[in-house]
Amino acid sequence: QVQLVESGGGLVQAGGSLRLSCAVSGSIFSRNAMGWYRQAPGKQRELVAGITSGGSTNYADSVKGRFTISRDNAKNTVYLQMNSLKPEDTAVYYCAASPAYSGEYIYWGQGTQVTVSS
Repeated sequence: QVQLVESGGGLVQAGGSLRLSCAVSGSIFSRNAMGWYRQAPGKQRELVAGITSGGSTNYADSVKGRFTISRDNAKNTVYLQMNSLKPEDTAVYYCAASPAYSGEYIYWGQGTQVTVSS
């Protein structure tokens, strides 16, 4: 059974930083592509950042230059470093895993709330 557990969310002032973590169990982590999504109230869930098993990354235009996704295969953990946070970054952030056999994000965490005050 694959489990993803996020941590690190919270309340921060605009301009501040947070680091989200997602610990993965029950799968061969190093073979998974990993992603961070977010969903704000009344909006669709959107991909914020992704990282392949080989370490290639991609970002939503709205977070380029401010957010960094990384992974530690020894710890089965993916991170999202968020700097220069803005009120519009307020959302529930979800970690997702895409196994090599799937090509899609099929495993999800429970989400962690990030609130940025102005």
